[in-house]
This record gives sequence, structure tokens and C-alpha cells, in this order.
Amino acid sequence: MTFFNTFRVQAYNNAWANYRLLSACEKLSAYELTANRTSFFPSIIETLNHIITVDWFYVSALEGTSIGYSAFDPEIPYPDIADLIKEQRIVDRRLIDICEELNETSGARPIDIVRETWTQTERTDRTLLHLFQHQIHHRGQVHAMLSDTNVMPPQLDEFFLGHEIEQALRSDDFAELKFSENHIWR
Repeated sequence: MTFFNTFRVQAYNNAWANYRLLSACEKLSAYELTANRTSFFPSIIETLNHIITVDWFYVSALEGTSIGYSAFDPEIPYPDIADLIKEQRIVDRRLIDICEELNETSGARPIDIVRETWTQTERTDRTLLHLFQHQIHHRGQVHAMLSDTNVMPPQLDEFFLGHEIEQALRSDDFAELKFSENHIWR
């Protein structure tokens, strides 16, 4: 596997982790989604909305059409979990598509990230690393907040180990996401 294939695999893992976390959050009552909790953002739904708006911010820049801070207006675009899940799947697919095309040339390509009063230029690969870390960080916060609800937090610390038992554990999720082990690991 080349260095840039790793980004592609990470994009699939990112989408899978979002799927698992959102599937758990979907079981929460409206009260549990919005209840005040101890974390960087005060509720599960606010943290999930932060994840998606930051995804829009960086994914649009990676696509070459940075939407800048309009990504954060409104701050909570999806108070309804079903709408959020649908839109998260869309942006996850966009990120996968970016990483599917990544190579040494495009990975080193500079992109413009429109900030509030200036434009930041960064390499594509560095931006992807930053975005994946951001996702992991905030998914971990939601995972911890789930521990204080009646819904069991899903296991998120798995990666794509190749053993058939590991593959079987994720086969239903992959079927729902229309992911293929062979495609991911080609």
C-alpha cells in the first residue's frame, strides 16, 4: 500500500466510524441528544453538528470550492438526528471520493481554506490528516457522552484488521454502507 492509499483507507474507516457512532446516537431520545453534558460542546447533538460543519469547511476546500465560515451558519444545521445522519453520509462520501483520487501530485497540491478574514494555504495531505484527527477527537467526546445514556457506546477503536473474524464483525455495516473489503484494500 502506498502512502496515499492510506488516506483512502482512512476515509473509509472514518465513514464507518461515523456510521457506527450515529447508529448508536439514533437510538437516543430527543432529550438525551440535547441534554447538557460535560464536554467541549454541551450536548451530543451539538457535538455531532460541529463534526459535520467542520467536515463541510475542510471538504469544500479540498474540493477546490472553499465555503469558508458559511459552513458554520447556522451552528446547528441539524437538530434532528435523522437529517444529520443523512447529511453526514453525504459528506463522508465526498471525502472518500477526494481520497480515491489522491496520489503524490494531488496529495502535495496546495488548497485554499477561506478563514474569516484571510485565506490559509495548506497542502492537501496535511489538511486530510488534520480533518481525520478532528473527527477522531470529537467522535471520542460523543462516545464518552453516550456512556451517560441508556445506549451502549459502540466500539470505535477498531481498524480494518484483515482476519476473517474481523471482517465478519463489520460485514453488516459494510453492506449497509455499500463498502467492499476488496475495493478498500485494492
